[in-house]
Amino acid sequence: MPEEVSVVHEWRDLSRRYAALSCALEHALKDGHGLGMSEFEVLDRLAEADHESLRMQELGSSVHLSQSALSRTVARLEKEGLVERCLCAEDRRGVFVRLNEAGRVRHAQAQPTQRAVISATLPPAAPR
Repeated sequence: MPEEVSVVHEWRDLSRRYAALSCALEHALKDGHGLGMSEFEVLDRLAEADHESLRMQELGSSVHLSQSALSRTVARLEKEGLVERCLCAEDRRGVFVRLNEAGRVRHAQAQPTQRAVISATLPPAAPR
C-alpha cells in the first residue's frame, strides 16, 4: 500500500503542476499575443515543420488534441490568417495545414513568452 499511496501523491503533484503551467501559459499567451495555449502549440509544431505542411492527423497526435478540438483550433487560426489548409492531391479526404508568413511572425513573437513561462514554472530537468 505505501507504494500505491506514493504513486497517487506523485500523480496528484504532476496534475497540479500541469494545471498551474497550463493556466500560466493560457494567461500569458492570451494577454500578450492573443493566442490560447492550444493555438500556440499548433503554431509551434507547424514552425518546427520548417515550411512543410502537416497532415491534420499528424498534427493532432503531436499536440494531443481530439480531432474536433484540433479542427476548431485550426479554424480559429485560419480565420485570423495565421495558417492555411489545403486538401491532399492524392487523397481528397486528407487535409494539410501550413503556417503562413503572418503565422510565422505571430509565433516568433509569442515563443519567448511561452518559453519564459515554462522556465519560470517548471524546475530544471534532471540531467539524463
